[in-house]
Amino acid sequence: MTSFLRSDRSAPVAIWLLIVAAMVLAMVVVGGATRLTDSGLSITEWKPVTGAIPPMSDQDWSEEFARYREIPQYQQLNQGMTLAAFKSIYWWEWGHRFLGRLVGVVFAVPFVWFLVRQQLPRRLVWRCGGLFVLGGLQGAVGWWMVASGLSERVSVAPERLAVHLGLAFALLGGLIWTSLDAWAGSPRQTITGPWTRRAFALIGLIYLQILLGALVAGNDAGLVYNDWPMMNGALVPKDYAGDGLWATLAHSQGAVQLHHRLAGYLLVVFGLAMGIGAWRSRYLNDDSRIIALAVAATIGLQAVLGIATLMLGVPIWLGVLHQVFAALVLALAVAFAWRVRRP
Repeated sequence: MTSFLRSDRSAPVAIWLLIVAAMVLAMVVVGGATRLTDSGLSITEWKPVTGAIPPMSDQDWSEEFARYREIPQYQQLNQGMTLAAFKSIYWWEWGHRFLGRLVGVVFAVPFVWFLVRQQLPRRLVWRCGGLFVLGGLQGAVGWWMVASGLSERVSVAPERLAVHLGLAFALLGGLIWTSLDAWAGSPRQTITGPWTRRAFALIGLIYLQILLGALVAGNDAGLVYNDWPMMNGALVPKDYAGDGLWATLAHSQGAVQLHHRLAGYLLVVFGLAMGIGAWRSRYLNDDSRIIALAVAATIGLQAVLGIATLMLGVPIWLGVLHQVFAALVLALAVAFAWRVRRP
């Protein structure tokens, strides 16, 4: 029995996974800053191993800058950029990629260590392996996203940005859930009922809002219609419709911003109603009630940050803070869903 219990829960594994989750959050922050500074296309090659070493000489910098000058972003937007200016955007993108490599190492090495020492809960082995694969896929998707802006576009494709950001948040949620499982061990029973369904519906709505926000970011749609609650005095922007359904859903600045607003309103209403309902519910324990209130509060604050970000024209610091709070909202929602499924 002792051996089974030792294999079913592990505080070191839980702490390791939370550290990796914190690093994924840091990647989201650096990635957001990279996007807001238009730095994401400064490195035009994908070298998973040798790319960890930045330019070390004047010749290296000249070669990197020459490659950047060949892409549309430089030719159409940044003609005449100095080498010093190029270095400032290069370091953002290099830092983002380096942090991604570091996350991979910090996950892989302890993963192997815990496996060899048989300290990883048995029921979490395959899940952790899946998280590792998801992390590797995220790197490939990141390059797939960057590649979309190297030949015909001056920025990455918004839908590819949404996939890239969506995978990052999926990884973050998976790490948090798994760390909680590692810390608490296997539950005596799993509760299914109305609160479980509501909790997962909330996660789904939050995740949808994150993807819609990525489309706003990918289209620079936060730089237009900077009034609120109207959009240049109208409920529906004049340029809502694009050239076809997909062009409207993924590439129309007016449409993606309106969709992000509408989903935000729905999320605020749903989150606040759930927080109040959870606080009054006699079927939830105190932990669940407190987490539900925290979710509702952060959703409300996130909405305020979103409005401020829009009306101030998306300053970098506020845009990054808005993204951080999106991660916080998702993390708390995951924690709430995890808790309501346990006695």
